[in-house]
Amino acid sequence: MMKQGWIISSLCYLPSLLSSPVTMIKIIFLFTLSLFGKVANGQSFDRQKEFSSITYQQTKSQALEKLKNNKPGKFGEFIPGVMETVATDEKNLALTFDACGGLHGNGFDRDLIDFLKQENLPATLFITGGWIEKNLVSFQQLCSEPLFEIENHGLTHHPCTLGNESKYGIKGTGSASEGFDEIELNALQIEFYTHRKPEFYRPATAATDEGCVAMAKALNETIVSYSVLSGDAVAGLAAETIKENIIKRAKPGGIIIMHMNHPEWNSFEALRAAIPILRQRGYRFVKLNEAGLQPMK
Repeated sequence: MMKQGWIISSLCYLPSLLSSPVTMIKIIFLFTLSLFGKVANGQSFDRQKEFSSITYQQTKSQALEKLKNNKPGKFGEFIPGVMETVATDEKNLALTFDACGGLHGNGFDRDLIDFLKQENLPATLFITGGWIEKNLVSFQQLCSEPLFEIENHGLTHHPCTLGNESKYGIKGTGSASEGFDEIELNALQIEFYTHRKPEFYRPATAATDEGCVAMAKALNETIVSYSVLSGDAVAGLAAETIKENIIKRAKPGGIIIMHMNHPEWNSFEALRAAIPILRQRGYRFVKLNEAGLQPMK
């Protein structure tokens, strides 16, 4: 019924649809989103328009001028200024899920998200600009869910670097200008839909350098890594192994890193097995914006 209704509605806009492929794509997005009543101001975020705006370019120019003496410094997942745990001695854990986007990363693990909702599990979702654009309806549904906190995973899923570093074969942004766009353009996109500027930024592969840590701070975002590596991103890793990684590494204040953009991975199956055990051990779950963060103890 929904599909038929969308087709009927679209026929009303046939002249516009025929005018150009770009117009057709935009109208399809708008009509699909309007079915859920979640279109922000009746429009979708226009990345190129925002990038080209005088306001954005002025903000970028001013920020880069203040950071002109910034140096890359150390590079990695755990460097000065990066937060890795929740500041607590209580049995609190933060579930975080990355949606990376890209050629093979635009999937959506609905079973995982449904499980979080069914179990009333709060979670922090780090989402890229590319994933948002490919999953716009699903993204806006996630935005409307009080259990979830939407945070920044970068515009195009590159490690944030001022230098020429790379991680797992993914090249870093490589300059202050590209680093700024990677952080800020996606932050603006998230703010457009959520009406809330992200507080936290996790670069692709969770890797960055000290120069980008300073840049993120200037943009009022804190870079977050993790303390509990689930290993769900390892191709073919069994659900039992992922579950054991979580159980063995979980400690009070732990930040668990997993993924929500690969339904073919074993993230959902592993988490479904791990949660009852963690609860039996007295752990409760928090979103990052509900707790203070700190480097690894």
